[in-house]
Amino acid sequence: MKTTCKLFLLICFLFIENQNILAQLTAGKIIYERKTNLYKKFKFDDVKDWLEPADKNKTDIFELYFNDSLSLFKIQDSDLKERMGWATSKNTVYQNMNANTRLTIKSVWGEELYVADTLYKRHWKMTDSKRNISGYNCRKAIWKANDTTTIYAWYCDEIITSVGPESFYGLPGAILGLATEDGGVIYFAKSVEISKPDVALLLPKKTKSKIYSFKELKGKLEKDFGKNPWGKAMIKDLFGIW
Repeated sequence: MKTTCKLFLLICFLFIENQNILAQLTAGKIIYERKTNLYKKFKFDDVKDWLEPADKNKTDIFELYFNDSLSLFKIQDSDLKERMGWATSKNTVYQNMNANTRLTIKSVWGEELYVADTLYKRHWKMTDSKRNISGYNCRKAIWKANDTTTIYAWYCDEIITSVGPESFYGLPGAILGLATEDGGVIYFAKSVEISKPDVALLLPKKTKSKIYSFKELKGKLEKDFGKNPWGKAMIKDLFGIW
């Protein structure tokens, strides 16, 4: 009788452990919806004169593919004509956690510019605040980017790979929600698909284009466009917190 009881308890233990392992996901695809308040992004005195209230909020859809060490973040392909497409950035970001490398493809007025760098280090403050995003329980973390900008992130430790939108990572789980403190830019996961993406998809393709460092590209754009308000706004957006 004791042997049967011990065997039953062992089976229960192995079942629970197996469920825990299955619950800790390491690969998949996340669809994000990004909402940008253009009145908050373009803080010019006359912004409301040329930007209609109907166009104040811009929505973009992105895809994040990842495994336990690689990730690709990109705009979702669409055949639909985009309204106000010029108003928001649409970076493609490859990250390699094992090699500590990042390759970003930035679209600057129709031209794709390649930028290579190490992973962006951020110092997060963990909190006890929680919320549910796309069916996953998430915890809130805070990063103070600078004196004027604070970022809130909600991460899910069921998905243990440290990934997120844009270049964000570094939390003990996937970031399913991300927002600036003023609500000017907000990312939220609309769906999570558990799958194993092809490794070839997660690796940047070879290019004949010049690959800049962040310092080189920022210097080039400041020289070419940094003398006017629009150029300054573009450079701040491209080389800010994302």
